[in-house]
Amino acid sequence: MTRIGTSDLEVFPLNLGGNVFGWTADRDESFAILDAFIAGGGNFIDTADSYSAWVPGHTGGESERIIGEWLAARGRPDVVVATKVSQHPQFSGLSASNVRAAAEASLQRLGVESIDLYYAHFDDAETPLEETVAAFGELVTAGLVRHIAVSNYTAERIRSWFEIARAGGYALPVAVQPHYNLVERGIEEDVIPLAASESIGVIPYFSLAKGFLAGKYRSADTARGADASPRAGAALTYATPAGLALVDELERIGAAHDASIATAALAWLRAQPTVVAPLASASRVGQVADLLASATLELSSAELTALDAASTAVASRSA
Repeated sequence: MTRIGTSDLEVFPLNLGGNVFGWTADRDESFAILDAFIAGGGNFIDTADSYSAWVPGHTGGESERIIGEWLAARGRPDVVVATKVSQHPQFSGLSASNVRAAAEASLQRLGVESIDLYYAHFDDAETPLEETVAAFGELVTAGLVRHIAVSNYTAERIRSWFEIARAGGYALPVAVQPHYNLVERGIEEDVIPLAASESIGVIPYFSLAKGFLAGKYRSADTARGADASPRAGAALTYATPAGLALVDELERIGAAHDASIATAALAWLRAQPTVVAPLASASRVGQVADLLASATLELSSAELTALDAASTAVASRSA
């Protein structure tokens, strides 16, 4: 287990993504995925109030409801649940009233008394940051949220959040959830150094680059095939000669440890400074084992260097 920033949250070093629950994984498959994750030692589950509002006929909150039903069915296992606010169709933005109403709605769907880790999902330029910071602080004071965090915030805005929180005596963020992986490394320029200086835990999303770093899309034909996932098209942007060479290197290193490409990619990410737990999802229970294995795979310094070199040719370093 590892600690999230300055919090008291001890988590498994792989964060199970709940974005697929109620979307590409139905209720029964979601339950099976969660059961397998817990059976393998996992205890850290991520979701958002907006999952999966983009699906026709959905309204948002589907993932939270499934997790809440699973928690109740399994007798409230000792897990850390993170959720987010700002993107739900009924609770858009980060005004004080919206943050409070969205948190209460998430608590009801999850069936818990307190949210372990509550993220500001996306920055809200229409709401003064002072108002948002105070609203999150009040949730902690009221006991509705244990710890707060930010997602998709620039380093400048995170720094401002800390300044406002310190001046007002509000709870400080303990984690940041950014887009980060072997082909998207822009946050190394500013967010990672800030996380280190403020002792914030980094919990990267799109850890497998929408499936590309799992070796799923090694040609355009594969990404466009009948078995392609809804995110396959986005993964095509990485399928350049340099990107495919990186996947080959992941495959070589993974094979040396009897591990999959995905496991090796997640192990590289977990080894990066300030990273607490890469975030990855499974739409089928058979995918859970590779996620779990990444938590114990220790890559050698030579292997990390080789992946860094292969990554340099393809990675985006623009924040």
